[in-house]
Amino acid sequence: MPIFEKSVVIQAPIEDVFAFHEREDALALLTPSFPPVKVVSKSGGILPGGRVELRVGPFRWLAVHTEYEKNRLFVDEQREGPMALWVHQHRFEPVGAEATRLTDRVEYRLPGGGLVNALFGWTAKPGLSRMFAHRHRVTRELCERR
Repeated sequence: MPIFEKSVVIQAPIEDVFAFHEREDALALLTPSFPPVKVVSKSGGILPGGRVELRVGPFRWLAVHTEYEKNRLFVDEQREGPMALWVHQHRFEPVGAEATRLTDRVEYRLPGGGLVNALFGWTAKPGLSRMFAHRHRVTRELCERR
């Protein structure tokens, strides 16, 4: 199963970085302009059972939050959408007293089975890399302001 992982160190306390992700507008702030993403509905925040329905281009994407540990991690999983599997873990680790390492880890599978994933699973990584570079840049900019 392909795995994508990207980390960034943010010069802000872990409580501030985690709280940013709990904001009602966090998803909108973190979403790049391409591909076009429309939030159809949201409920429950990032707590377990929280749901987000998106329209990503022509695809419906329903994600449900499944794990939450304040100032440590939260996880969302695709329940409906274009991927055969998508589990996104957001991990937060202190780096000294005033900095935080944010790590996004995504386990995913393309539709089409094992052979498709073995041959083409890598093709998703450039897009994921661009998306998380954007998300990490925005998180740094907004969390490092004081």
